[in-house]
Amino acid sequence: MNLELRQLRYFVTVAEELHFGRAAARLHMTQPPLSQAIAALEDLLGAPLFVRNRRTVELAPAGSALLPEARRLLLEADALPELARRAAAGEAGRLALAFVTSCDYSVLPSFLRRYSERYPAVHLNLLEATSDVQAEELLRGRIDAGLLIPPLPDKALDELDYMKVLEEPLILCAPAGLIETGTKEVRLQDLPRLPLIVFPREISPALHDAILSCFRAAGITPVIGQLAIQMQTIVSLVSGGMGLALVPQSVSNLMRPGVEYRALADPTPLVETGIAWRRDNPSPVLQGFLELLRNH
Repeated sequence: MNLELRQLRYFVTVAEELHFGRAAARLHMTQPPLSQAIAALEDLLGAPLFVRNRRTVELAPAGSALLPEARRLLLEADALPELARRAAAGEAGRLALAFVTSCDYSVLPSFLRRYSERYPAVHLNLLEATSDVQAEELLRGRIDAGLLIPPLPDKALDELDYMKVLEEPLILCAPAGLIETGTKEVRLQDLPRLPLIVFPREISPALHDAILSCFRAAGITPVIGQLAIQMQTIVSLVSGGMGLALVPQSVSNLMRPGVEYRALADPTPLVETGIAWRRDNPSPVLQGFLELLRNH
């Protein structure tokens, strides 16, 4: 025999009234079935819940111990329909979201603040990861969505959907003192020939190629000095005098001692950031997330 919520409701009502007749009236039933239900519950639990005589009903030690737990279980059970409704509407649940580093300095902070205000009952599990890692995690179903730099790998095109979130130009990230004070824009041709710090192409081919295309347009063949897969690492290497870098404009929000950011005088390719998700993911939480992001 399994414990039923109905039995717990009967028990709590009797415990509150300490009178079977009044408890039966509250429950809109007659007293004999109520007495039988309490006796069955005591048999199931293997302990008396009430001490009864002809005049009084009192809680037995087992009943006193059971009462707060029974109330808690009933409250949780009463909350289940609302929880189910909110989950079905995408208002409660969990969402696993990965993001590339540059999003941490652009769209992510303001959007997460807005999302948390709109959906406070959704728990976000955040993972910082490069675009190639995110594609693998999406294909394996380990994350729900990923903010990444396209393109998606060919093997993912049949399973993933994608939406553009933002475009931004590349800017120069240089060691402090390299650029004359007051200069707002620079030309790559006018810079000292320092090593280039850049993403590995296998990690982010679009960003890598966009950076090198700027140098080709300027008639420069850069010497690649360091490869790094995180924006904060690239900026830290620049701060340490290891070279210069071209980074998405939003990275200028990442301040480091010994680093200066400048716009490029010549037009640069726009770096795109977007969000990808599994096409077959039915999560209402994910759909709510995407809809809010579309309108952000």
